[in-house]
Amino acid sequence: MKKLFKNKKFVAALSVTLSLLLVVGLSLFYAFFLRYSTTPKGGKLKTVDLSVMPAGTPADLEYLYDLNVIDFGDGGEEYMAHPDSVLLNPGTENEIVYTVYVGGHGKGPLQVKTSSDGGKTYSSRLTSLPKSWEKSEETPTVYELQFVGGEKKWILISANPKWPGYLSGDGFNVSVSTDNCETWTEFQKFYGKDSDFPTNPIVAMSALVRLKENGAWADKWMGLFHDNKFRLYKTILTFDEDGNPNWSQPEEYLKNSVTASGKKTDQTFLAKMAKLCEVECVRSSNGQGDELMIIGRSNTKRMNSLMAYSTDEGETWTELKEAPAAVNGERHKAEYTPDGRMVMTFRSVERDGRFTWHSEGLVMWVGKYEDLKKWYDSGENSLGDYRVKLAHVYLSGQTEPAEKAGSDTGYCGVVVLSDGRIVVSSYGKFDAESGKTYIASKTVKLEDLDKLYAKLAKTGS
Repeated sequence: MKKLFKNKKFVAALSVTLSLLLVVGLSLFYAFFLRYSTTPKGGKLKTVDLSVMPAGTPADLEYLYDLNVIDFGDGGEEYMAHPDSVLLNPGTENEIVYTVYVGGHGKGPLQVKTSSDGGKTYSSRLTSLPKSWEKSEETPTVYELQFVGGEKKWILISANPKWPGYLSGDGFNVSVSTDNCETWTEFQKFYGKDSDFPTNPIVAMSALVRLKENGAWADKWMGLFHDNKFRLYKTILTFDEDGNPNWSQPEEYLKNSVTASGKKTDQTFLAKMAKLCEVECVRSSNGQGDELMIIGRSNTKRMNSLMAYSTDEGETWTELKEAPAAVNGERHKAEYTPDGRMVMTFRSVERDGRFTWHSEGLVMWVGKYEDLKKWYDSGENSLGDYRVKLAHVYLSGQTEPAEKAGSDTGYCGVVVLSDGRIVVSSYGKFDAESGKTYIASKTVKLEDLDKLYAKLAKTGS
């Protein structure tokens, strides 16, 4: 061996070989790293800022700047978070916004308040809640379920993820109401540690969309969640003859993806590299169409939010592509409005480059389903109408609203009343003085936001 290293030709050849291996290795690492750390894509939309009311605002638009407190920590809490909402009695004169939230970050006792005046005021905390809700372990989600025969049920879901020093990795809990949320069943666990398919869900269900069979509505719903390894699952909800809920064994839905050329592909690796999670699912054509869109949080923040589409009720999905910067964020929640447009709330993530970002806080995008589809299909700079900063979330040390805001916000309940009013419930540090993180809501109408945007577009301010 010593003789070899004394051989100048051998040493030179070895040096060249090692240099080449180093160059190839670094090139491969660099290419791999860059593939999953992209430059921000898509232009920005103008933002209607509702955090500070400008002088001279018309009286009929002043309400847009009101932030209505739902729960300021009525039980002495300093931190409350993660609301979701459902609209009761839609289309009647007695529409009620039913909002559920947690007395802590993720885990903690569930609380409920209602509003019968479009989110202006709220009831006291409801007291006739299931005992098991006191031990909820994660962000609650609540949905109305409509059945083929006209029946309705309501379902609340809360996952049991891994929390240090707490019950962990134990499936998800479900409560059902058959009487307009007056009463609920106690939590029933699915796919816990002792089941044949133990799961560790996070934000279950981030989406729950009704499915069709042969083009007609079915009494089936597809729920989406992820786990701590950023595996993305779907599970199908049905009910037995006695009205009891059943969930199919969860399966990783991005394994069944199809490229534009029709080739089958598995996108789970890309999803894990982006740490894709908290996926929203939206049906086309005002919720009546035959196409589904998913959009979710890229938790690395080194890629924009990712999107894909399905035309076979979630059996297969198109390739994941980055969404435009206008909708880049976390925990998207979408609803259609009476004029056919779509609003989407999320925690703002404004990427300044491959590895840096800031948040503008609680944001709502206004546009059409087709805007995002055009972006996906052709790269056309189809970004929607505008964005709305619904309220300012204060960073430490801030004493007044600014562009940069706190990012601990954005999990929202979004309901659209029959008259077009949109009630968005969220959480955040909405004032600089108290230091509390609490639950609040904003009520807006698109026709009024359009007026503010028209002024913004005309004057730039």
